[in-house]
This record gives sequence, C-alpha cells and structure tokens, in this order.
Amino acid sequence: MIFTEKQKEVWNRTVNEFHRWNISVGATRSGKTYLDYYRIPYRIRHAPDGLIVLAGNTQGTLERNILDPMRKIWGGGLVGNLSASGKVNLFGRNCYAIGADKAVQVSKLQGAGLAYCYGDEITTWAEPFFQMLKSRLDKKGACFDGTCNPDAPNHWFHKFLQSDADIYQERFVIDDNPFLTAEFVAALKKEYEGTVYYDRFINGLWRAAEGIIYRRFADSPERFIIEKPPEDIVYCSAGLDFGGNGSAHALNITGITKNLGCVVTLDEWYSKSELTPTELEDCVCGALEKALEKYPLTDLYCDSAEQVLIRGIKREAERRRLPINIHNARKGAIKDRVRFYCGLMGADRYRVMSGCRHTISAFSEAVWAAEGCEVRLDNGSTNIDSLDAQEYSTEYIMKDFIDRGGLR
Repeated sequence: MIFTEKQKEVWNRTVNEFHRWNISVGATRSGKTYLDYYRIPYRIRHAPDGLIVLAGNTQGTLERNILDPMRKIWGGGLVGNLSASGKVNLFGRNCYAIGADKAVQVSKLQGAGLAYCYGDEITTWAEPFFQMLKSRLDKKGACFDGTCNPDAPNHWFHKFLQSDADIYQERFVIDDNPFLTAEFVAALKKEYEGTVYYDRFINGLWRAAEGIIYRRFADSPERFIIEKPPEDIVYCSAGLDFGGNGSAHALNITGITKNLGCVVTLDEWYSKSELTPTELEDCVCGALEKALEKYPLTDLYCDSAEQVLIRGIKREAERRRLPINIHNARKGAIKDRVRFYCGLMGADRYRVMSGCRHTISAFSEAVWAAEGCEVRLDNGSTNIDSLDAQEYSTEYIMKDFIDRGGLR
C-alpha cells in the first residue's frame, strides 16, 4: 500500500497519539477515506472491550463507501457480510452498522457502551444521533474516527470541531491526492467552478451558500440553450410537480444522450391556473402525448405528496393507452439535486431547448433562501416548480452519472 503525505500524517497520529475525536475533513476524492480502510482494522484490533459501531448516512452508504472497499482489500474472511439487523464481523469482532440520517436512530445507541466508533459522511447525520453518540463513547480508551465533506460554517458539526473537546482534525484538499490524474482534477475543478461547492469539495473549506445558485447558467444562459434536440438521445423521462397555494403545476420532459453524455430539457408544460383534477389530467396527458410523438419517453416521476392526483393521471394515461410508466418521484435532498445540476453545468453537460422559457428562467433566477441556509428561496418570487419537475425527471439516473458519467 502507498499512502499520500497527508495520509501518512494522519496514520502517524493514529499510531503515536491518542485523541478521543479524530476527524478528516475536506475535499472529495482527496484520499481522506481511503486511509480508513487501514485505520479501521487497526482500531478494531486495539479497541477495549465494548461495542464497536460504524455509523453513516444509511447502512447502504456504509456498505458502498466503507465495507465493500474494505472487503476488496482484506477479503470476505476478515470483512463479513452485513446482516439485515446491521451486524457485521470485522477482523474477528462483532460490529454494528447504523444509519445516522434520522433522529429516530438515536434509540439504537441508547444503553450501549461503545469502545470504538467510525463515522462516515458525518455532516449528513441527524444532530441528535451525534449528541447521543458522545455520551455512549464511554469505555476507557474509546475513541472516534470519522470523515466528512465541509458544509456551511453554521453547521452543528463545524461548531463541535471548534469546541475545546479532545479533537485532532486534518483538512484535505484535492491536490493532496497525487494519484489522481491531472485531467480528472481539472475536470472536477471545472464542474464546481463558480459555486459554493468549489471551496467545499476542492479546497476543503466550510463555506456558506449565498446568492445565485446556478451561477454558471445565470451568467451565460446562451451557452446552454439550443434550438434543436441532439440526435443521439437514447431515452427520455418526465418530472411532474403539482401546484397549489400560489405555486404552479410544472411538467418537464428530459432526454439523456448516448453514454450519459448530456442531460437535455426537451419540453415543458407550466400552468398557474386553478385546474380541477380532471383538467389537470387532460393537460398532463396531452403534454405527454405530444412528447411521445417526438421522443422515446418511457417514464413519468410525480411529486409523491399528491397521491390522489397521481392516481387520476394514471387512470387517464391508461384510458389514452399511453405507453408510459408512472412513478412517485424520489424527492431526495435538495442540496444533492442542486449539486448534481451545478456539476452538469460546470462540465458543460446540460442543455435546454429554447422553447422551455420557464425552465430557463428558473435556473437563471434561483437563489438560496438565506446565507448559510441550503434551501432554495420559495416565496413565490422565483420559479421553484420547474426546478423540482426537472430534478424529478433525472433523480433516477443521478447515481449513474456520478458513478459512470464523469460527475464526482
């Protein structure tokens, strides 16, 4: 194994110093997590008696980010399979993997005395989980290792890192990893250029979200607007956001080009009218019919908050014999959806047809609700509805773009 200089520094501190809290924070792909595939076995083998816990955003992310990579390095004999109950045998010790994204997960720590805890993606955790963890890490010699990307300066974990607790922390920047190719680093910097994510995920700094969200689009919308659809679109999907209380109904038709090359907003339907359910069904299905005449549209992802309206649209689509699958939208975290489209725009892999004026306006005018608050302003002054519809149409493929399409 070959470590970077920054990884060697963390490893030497791990072996030669004791700190209750050991945190690697910084840029994505900077090498801060790779070291832990070796640090975790060391900690487990030297941990006192007591429970050993691995905590992450979810059990699924722990499996993907930590357990599976360690299994490839150390083999299945030392890194066991994760059971449905969260139990996993690691290097001869029974350990437990826990998702920390919801406050309800606190109950899984109550009554437990921990000898060691590893934390992945700490800034995605629910704060009550972390507060409970502090009180359960009570065995003599117990410690915590963890990693995260920076968030806003007012994030609860950043406040903890500024406290007088026994903390050793190391900041990683993208250039700390010499094993990345120059082409990859240049592409990553380009994807985040002009956004809050550049300081966070390139320079490893805690920075507030403020002002215009999609700065690259807002500054030069003409770079992304096209008059004709690309010829290499291989499949299409649609996203539907339902209006109400002053917001609009919005339907976006999105195409994906060959080899996950580009996301293209092909068409849109937008209405602020007070429609009856029957009128809404007619408008939506009519827009889908028109799209099916031009594009290989297969799926519609709808705002899951309106199940009655979705059932009505399904019924009308069946009556018209529209060959389209209708699903609930995933509605993942807004900041993840924002980051995805910022990355697409930075990589020059987003396009929008000139006729989609509501979507163009939405990307140009979207702003954060307040400094440090990663929520889009949604007071009626900007068009959030078209953004939601656009994001619903691509959530199902975001991971494919990140894993195989070049976005990191």
